[in-house]
Amino acid sequence: MYNRATGTSSGAQGAVSVNIPAENADKTLPDVVPDKGSALWNRVHLGTDSLSMENFHPFKSQAGLLTRAAREVGRVLAERRARRVMFIAVLNVLCTLVLFVWCRTTRSMALLAYTYLTVFDILCLVTCLVSIWVSIQKPTPAFSFGYERFEVLAVFTSTTLAQLAQLFVVKESIERLLHHHDVHTGRLLVGTAFGFAVHFVSTYFVSNKAFQHVSEASSSSWLQEHVADMSRSLCSVVPGLSSLLLPRINPLPLIAVAGALALFITDMLIEINNYFRADTFAAISIAIMTIGTMFPMSVYSGRILLQTTPSHIIGQLDKCLREASTLDGVLEFRNEHFWTVSFGTLAGSLHVRIRRDANEQMVLAHVSNRLSNLVTVLTIHIFKDDWTRASLSASSYAASRQPYTSTPAKTGLDPAVPTVNPFQPLPPLHAPNLSTITPIGSPTVPSLHQPASRLYGSGTTVPSHVALGPAGNPGGRIPLRTYQPTNLFGASDGTGQKSTTEFVHR
Repeated sequence: MYNRATGTSSGAQGAVSVNIPAENADKTLPDVVPDKGSALWNRVHLGTDSLSMENFHPFKSQAGLLTRAAREVGRVLAERRARRVMFIAVLNVLCTLVLFVWCRTTRSMALLAYTYLTVFDILCLVTCLVSIWVSIQKPTPAFSFGYERFEVLAVFTSTTLAQLAQLFVVKESIERLLHHHDVHTGRLLVGTAFGFAVHFVSTYFVSNKAFQHVSEASSSSWLQEHVADMSRSLCSVVPGLSSLLLPRINPLPLIAVAGALALFITDMLIEINNYFRADTFAAISIAIMTIGTMFPMSVYSGRILLQTTPSHIIGQLDKCLREASTLDGVLEFRNEHFWTVSFGTLAGSLHVRIRRDANEQMVLAHVSNRLSNLVTVLTIHIFKDDWTRASLSASSYAASRQPYTSTPAKTGLDPAVPTVNPFQPLPPLHAPNLSTITPIGSPTVPSLHQPASRLYGSGTTVPSHVALGPAGNPGGRIPLRTYQPTNLFGASDGTGQKSTTEFVHR
């Protein structure tokens, strides 16, 4: 508590000496007005320090993976539907263990292949729990689109593991064809009925939106296509079954019915003819039907994980983009990219170039309205057509242009040697005036020994090819060629004849 008389402040955690003079206490304290509830306010008015009420742990360990997983499971089980799914999943696990025991006692590979369907049901229930967990999560900076892709990953994992299990069954069945094994049929039909009931409870008593969407959106399996023909014929006789059998049957109950039928035929063949290989062929048939049913689901979920555009959406997207491109002010679309985030959720981004006088908000509203029916998460970047035309005059262009040669410039050249610019235009050539030429020997012809300034004018550089006179001055005649008389073999004959030089007047 602060004491104005003594200039000290004391609290419950200890005394804090401020050392404020009494005459300046009234001047000093009103300058700082702490917020109510802050550390300074608590120290002055309540005599406590909020900072000292909590322990500071600089090396506090974070919660482990198991702790966080347990916390998330608790949040999921707080939902009523999640508790129902969990109860059915536990019941399914117990039934699956019983079926595995019966597979061992009967030594039936067909019953083992059928039991793997109940294992797949457990994975489906786990996927349903993941869907509930995703629905209560919110987007984070690390997962800006949310956690819906975990749901897709769960479906892909479940279908892939089911196919791998059936491949194991095919491998074991091929080995049994080479080695004879007896099959005990005491619990074969009982196990078939028990597994069929467990599969139907897991399929119809739980609303699994992930697998419902995949079974409807993925392509039909070969088993569905063959059954669809029989379903149309049956519905033409009994129209009341159209809602159940058309347009196509759910693949999960279909594979359960087909597997149960194969086990029933196997039991009859073993009981009547002791044909034990029928169990092996039934196991291979159940495995092939399961793989053929799961493969389209794996392909569909795998394409979503690869962020591809659905094939049935491409035509509609092109139509919407063509309609949006006809809006007033829109010039073009760039960098269009659309992909599937999760089941039924399509994301996209594009750049829109508009005119300089167009309204960005108006164009943004129109483009978003056109694509909002298909694209759930849409990002649009609008930029105006901002361009300038460079107008260069002839003088600025000539001044800015630099000569470019194929060979680099060499340093250390003689500055007296003129450099050649290949881009510099040559001076115009003027034809000589023949009427002003004076014959040689005329009195008006300048002497060869006259100064060069009289021949070329003052300030004119004397060409290097002009011959020098005896006095060192350039002559007025240009040597055309100089030759020395030689003999037949091209050597000088040494006759002492003087060399002759011809000159022509410039």
